Amino acid sequence: MTTYPHPVDHELIEAAAHIARTRCRGDNHTMAAAARADDGRIVTGVNAYHFTGGPCAELVVIGAAAAQGVHSLDTIVAVGNRDRGVVPPCGRCRQVLLDYFPSLRVIVGAGDRVRSVPVADLLPESYVWADHQPADE
Repeated sequence: MTTYPHPVDHELIEAAAHIARTRCRGDNHTMAAAARADDGRIVTGVNAYHFTGGPCAELVVIGAAAAQGVHSLDTIVAVGNRDRGVVPPCGRCRQVLLDYFPSLRVIVGAGDRVRSVPVADLLPESYVWADHQPADE
């Protein structure tokens, strides 16, 4: 894994933590995510837990961002309810985030080990969907 020194967006962590504290109630919504758009806006979302595999908070943020006209994200973080802190994205989210935003940074770690890493570092030797699409002719 390649780690690059990059400042951690603490405002983004606090935005996700605030949503987790104030909007995640009960078992249906247990995670919040916040992403910073390239223009500086913050987009938030919560997961929609369902036994069939409802969307994670990171995926909800992608849809919410698109609905707000944001099509490029710089950094994303997920935070658990009940003061669980920063939670790394699951495998499915890692793949989707890489496919949608290959230059995205993801905040991971806990406490004084919180850091911002390129999404590609979370998926070494990854399948990149765009690399396998037919070329436009």
